[in-house]
Amino acid sequence: MQIVSISSLKGGVGKSSVTLGLASAALEAGIPTLVIDLDPHADASTALGVRAQPSQDIGSILRKPKKGAVSKITVPSSWTKHPITPETSTPAIASTAQASDSGHGPVGDDAPTGGASVGSASVVTNADTPTSGAPGRDHSNKSSGATTEGTEQATTPQNSPVRPVLDVAPGSASSSHLDRSTFKVKDLKRLETILQGVDKYELVLIDCPPSLTALTRMAWAASHKVLSVAEPSLFSVAGTKRTMTAIAQFDVSKLWAVPAAGVIINRAREDFSEHSHRIAELHELFGDLVVQPTIPDAPVMQQIQGAAWPVHKWPGEQATDLAARFSTILNGLLT
Repeated sequence: MQIVSISSLKGGVGKSSVTLGLASAALEAGIPTLVIDLDPHADASTALGVRAQPSQDIGSILRKPKKGAVSKITVPSSWTKHPITPETSTPAIASTAQASDSGHGPVGDDAPTGGASVGSASVVTNADTPTSGAPGRDHSNKSSGATTEGTEQATTPQNSPVRPVLDVAPGSASSSHLDRSTFKVKDLKRLETILQGVDKYELVLIDCPPSLTALTRMAWAASHKVLSVAEPSLFSVAGTKRTMTAIAQFDVSKLWAVPAAGVIINRAREDFSEHSHRIAELHELFGDLVVQPTIPDAPVMQQIQGAAWPVHKWPGEQATDLAARFSTILNGLLT
């Protein structure tokens, strides 16, 4: 199971958008995935069609973390009702049509078949840190390959639709009690603890809050990889430097070191000279840590998120291009 944190120490760079794009790519690829929404604003949960119920959110179970407790609050994303894969296309038409009638997105002949992969992304592993994790950490939840639960799901009766797995551990304001700069060492184990023994998923995506708080640190401590999201702007480049410096300082502890990190450039415009300058600056600063391809500034993304819809299912050339880019990045993360 790969655990990836999507992070930034500057707000407004599209961190949740990147999380959603990767979740859409995983759904398209049929990869059983869990999205953990650690951001108290819970934007990712909203876009995934999920609303936290009282005491059934990530903040509540992090108060008194117990092994495997995340399974008690996870709910399927409404995205799994959309006809993304051939196995689900026929049974899901009715439910998707209902969503369209409610103004939630396109269906029928206008629905695209999803984006294709166009290469591989680059995420560089810390040479000083074994990819199997640092000493002292529990790695029972970090095995790869198909899981028992996933196999059981794939062998459902022939007449029953096989739905891809995209679950959400909903975020809410209740996680704000851990959205603080001060923390104890035991706080860093909270997220890792509630994930222990959970083997339903091959990928876990963690949407972190846009600050270096206990929530962000516990996400990094539980992760195999951290993606720092950057916009090609002066302040965002500075924020990315802070993020990568914080990750490097985090690595000083062999107990909590992050095995790999990368920088993903979001909302880039090729026709804007300032963006070109800042993209070159990011490449100069971080070299091979910069993930390819970049994500362009596409207005359709706001429409897709407003409809609580996966980008791989949205019609039009812009959406198809975005879907292909997110699929490429996901492939790089998983290889």
